[in-house]
Amino acid sequence: MHLTQNLLAKIIRALRLLVILSTLALAAPGVADEPHNWKLVTNDAGWQARDSQGELVFNDQLWVFGGWFDSYSAPPRDVWSSPDGRSWKQVAKQAPWLHSDLSMSLTFADRMWFMGGWYNGRLEGHSASNAVWSSTDGEQWKQETMSAGWSPRLAAAVVEFKGRMWILGGTENYYFGDNNSLKNDVWSSRDGKTWAQATADAPWAPRAYHQAVVLNDRIYVMGGGNYVPQYQAFNDVWSSADGIEWRQETEAAPWPARLWFSSVVYRDQMWVLGGWSKESSTNYGDVWHSKNGREWTRLNCDVIWKERHEHSAYVFKDQVFVAGGHAKPLSNEVWSLKLPQGWGK
Repeated sequence: MHLTQNLLAKIIRALRLLVILSTLALAAPGVADEPHNWKLVTNDAGWQARDSQGELVFNDQLWVFGGWFDSYSAPPRDVWSSPDGRSWKQVAKQAPWLHSDLSMSLTFADRMWFMGGWYNGRLEGHSASNAVWSSTDGEQWKQETMSAGWSPRLAAAVVEFKGRMWILGGTENYYFGDNNSLKNDVWSSRDGKTWAQATADAPWAPRAYHQAVVLNDRIYVMGGGNYVPQYQAFNDVWSSADGIEWRQETEAAPWPARLWFSSVVYRDQMWVLGGWSKESSTNYGDVWHSKNGREWTRLNCDVIWKERHEHSAYVFKDQVFVAGGHAKPLSNEVWSLKLPQGWGK
């Protein structure tokens, strides 16, 4: 009897110890919850500090196209490239395209593509574009079409999906438009010349300054909204397997609603980085990731770039790079993050 009672007491103590250890294990940061620090690659990339530039990875280089210096001058038309984010070379001082503020760019079919965008800030003669350009070297550009099937616009989202380029939403007017300028149409093209409309009215609200990525054979659209005259920001997430039928993954992600953020796919997850909110009059300096658009986790960082919006984000050499953007003031810094192997598994 005493042996049985002693054995029972030992079992109870062991169970209590297991509960304590389990609690401590849950409280302690695991691999995914440990701080992951960003590295300052350079505090001066060589190109003039800017935001709203085009960006992509091509030919084993990071690229920057044009952007915004201020609202009362024409946007820059320069082109820069870098093999590492630290050393940058000016490839073209004045490319032939004009509308480089909030333009759309991507890599597709072994070429760099540049389309849409805004010209001349708040000055007379301002306009949006629906021209499409391509290049294999950043210096020589070919105008694939002066007028794509979609209306002139800026701040749309673009992705490569199922062997086609896709453009989603955007706005037809930057400083002088109204909510009718916002779009929720979806178009795609195999060659940049001929565009087919997948839908004129996707179920997600018309918006600009949003982002789209491709993950697990689906297009994801997230965030964005409108700047002027009536500010509105979203933190919803939608996905589609064909660009026509859409489902809402979440009405409100845990990251605050925002405009002018960046997004990438890294380590089989989609990422949201930085951005801006008029409601709090603040830039964001947060980083979030998700495998499905529904559940999101904020990345724990002890060292990170200063809060900013309309910056460039890349995935290159198994790292995430952040470059430039409006960090109060404009920035030409470059930062990188490399997560340990096995992270997120």
